[in-house]
Amino acid sequence: MASTLAPVRPTRRPADRHHRGVGRWLVLVLVGAAALAMLVPFAFMLINAFKSPGDYSTNGPLSWPTELYTGGLRTYWEQVDFPVKLWNSIVISGSVAVLAVVVSLLSAYALGIGRVRGRLWIIGLFLLANMLPQEALVYPLYHFAKEAGLYNSRLAVIIIFTVIQAAFGTYLLASVLGTFPRALLEAAALDGAGKWRILWRVVLPNVRPTIAVLLVFFFIWTWNEFLIPLVMLIDNQTQTVPVAIATLQGDRLMDAPTTNAGALLSLLPTILFFLIFQRTLARGITAGADK
Repeated sequence: MASTLAPVRPTRRPADRHHRGVGRWLVLVLVGAAALAMLVPFAFMLINAFKSPGDYSTNGPLSWPTELYTGGLRTYWEQVDFPVKLWNSIVISGSVAVLAVVVSLLSAYALGIGRVRGRLWIIGLFLLANMLPQEALVYPLYHFAKEAGLYNSRLAVIIIFTVIQAAFGTYLLASVLGTFPRALLEAAALDGAGKWRILWRVVLPNVRPTIAVLLVFFFIWTWNEFLIPLVMLIDNQTQTVPVAIATLQGDRLMDAPTTNAGALLSLLPTILFFLIFQRTLARGITAGADK
């Protein structure tokens, strides 16, 4: 009796990840060169932060420090009252990150799952609002803060940036929730779950990685904001870290070592925050890619 077994085809061996094509190596080299180019300004900042003013004026910004000078760090810490500025930035950035995420989730839930009439136009308006330059918003926001009695207060900056960041968060989350499986929503509704229970028990666990990414981005974006806090916060007790760095520069003179030391101190909290939430950010991006 003839055998009916089909001939076994030889299986392909998986490509060795160490043997890349020329194109992949070229892309890898270009990405590495771009990463090094972006690190160059930070290297100069680190070098000049530990130079004395005399060393900087004699040898220039491209030389190595002749000694480990920490006077610039002490001068910046004391001159701008850095602990107060750091606390203000943490309060404003943390509050904006949390509030903007909550507003984005509620708005996107209504637009992405609630299917309100004209949702595409509303989402387009949110995207358009996010693209407006802050220079066009400064005077209306200044007038609003004056009329509301919120000028020179952290609350005014928190409200402004909550709305600005929530515009982007609503656009992103509404796009994600627009493709949410309707079967899960219908099953929850059949079990007697209301809209709020569906939001917190069904929707939120599925979009938690995206919310974690928004939380990290909102904190860092708000921390780095300069123009609106510069206009809204004129008191030393309410100013943020980026505004404090600007106060070091005079009309005709700038202490470059102290300015670099201030930039280094201002950068450390955001780096620490990013390192703490790096795994959360990576999981959120990976989950978004898988979906």
